[in-house]
Amino acid sequence: MGGAMSVGRFAQILGPPGLGLWLTGLCDERERPYYARGLERAGAARQAFFVCEADLEDELVRALGVARVKELVRREGDLRALETFLRQPAQQGRDPRQQVRRFLGTKKGRKIHYGRVLVEALEPDRVPAPLAGLLDILLAGAGEQDVDGDGVVRSAATAPRSPR
Repeated sequence: MGGAMSVGRFAQILGPPGLGLWLTGLCDERERPYYARGLERAGAARQAFFVCEADLEDELVRALGVARVKELVRREGDLRALETFLRQPAQQGRDPRQQVRRFLGTKKGRKIHYGRVLVEALEPDRVPAPLAGLLDILLAGAGEQDVDGDGVVRSAATAPRSPR
């Protein structure tokens, strides 16, 4: 899509003014204003986008825990790269969750690769609320959603959720 600033253009093309598709998805907290504005301009503000507190990687690391993520990194053959990264001066004194999250974005393709790895490692009752909300909507089919008026649903708005 080319980033959050392109949401409005794609909402115009795919949403009510264009193809008339029902729009839903995930966005990062810092992208929320772009999504809200783009969806509103396209007349799609009542459609549900779920907000990750920082980003999806943060949601997944919190759900799995740092120790489990490090184990998955080891299993994927990237433990040496992680250990090298953690020795860098900029990482000293940082919260371990922030360190692991930052590591996931340090190499092209790593976020995509580990997105799949981390999601596959989730237990059904540990799926982060924004992802669970999106999956619930996709599995149930598109329809009217009770959102806060700007088309963006916060994490807490997705509870309760059913295990998969």
